[in-house]
Amino acid sequence: MPTIALVDDDRNILTSISIALEAEGYRIMTYTDGASALDGFKTSMPDLAILDIKMPRMDGMETLRRLRQKSDVPVIFLTSKDEEIDELFGLKMGADDFIRKPFSQRLLVERVKAVLRRASPKDGSPIKETDSAKVLERGMLRMDPERHTCTWKGEPVTLTVTEFLILQALAQRPGVVKSRNALMDAAYDDQVYVDDRTIDSHIKRLRKKFKQTDDDFDMIETLYGVGYRFKE
Repeated sequence: MPTIALVDDDRNILTSISIALEAEGYRIMTYTDGASALDGFKTSMPDLAILDIKMPRMDGMETLRRLRQKSDVPVIFLTSKDEEIDELFGLKMGADDFIRKPFSQRLLVERVKAVLRRASPKDGSPIKETDSAKVLERGMLRMDPERHTCTWKGEPVTLTVTEFLILQALAQRPGVVKSRNALMDAAYDDQVYVDDRTIDSHIKRLRKKFKQTDDDFDMIETLYGVGYRFKE
């Protein structure tokens, strides 16, 4: 079963979440702040991280920023804040989901399952002949869902699970406009509710990542009031 890292300075929350997730069969690692979590990840990277935003020494946002420099591991934020800006900022930095405190353990378990379902397996299995058919190539873009890898002009572009699924949905049918709702359906499980601005944040982050590889990247077009499309 997948390993999940819990990072929260509230030991009661660590205990209650650990019990709930261990009951589902997950292996749990716990940390009380971001700095110790990052140290632990150096030797054992989890399959998913659940980060509290407000923590001593290093808060969740800074932890995610440093983590994204080295890994695309899925991240769920726990937040007691109501400000929308926190969620949008976190999504721009590469968070996959948000859960607001207080929350039910059942909700948390379902969100964890949803994010892990969206994550492609990285089992290092030998390449099968059928795997090549699953690779998506559109001009200079190459996406391999089996290995969760993406390249542009031969250069690797590191994407989160959500970013990968959104780009894949767009690139599968170049020239066809995808509404925000369609992209939500492609990238999020039915049990996860997001608004239009969440998709916009992911699109902005996708463009930024590709422009870091190629300043002239302009393959994702915005059709205001309609949605997005990948250029033909």
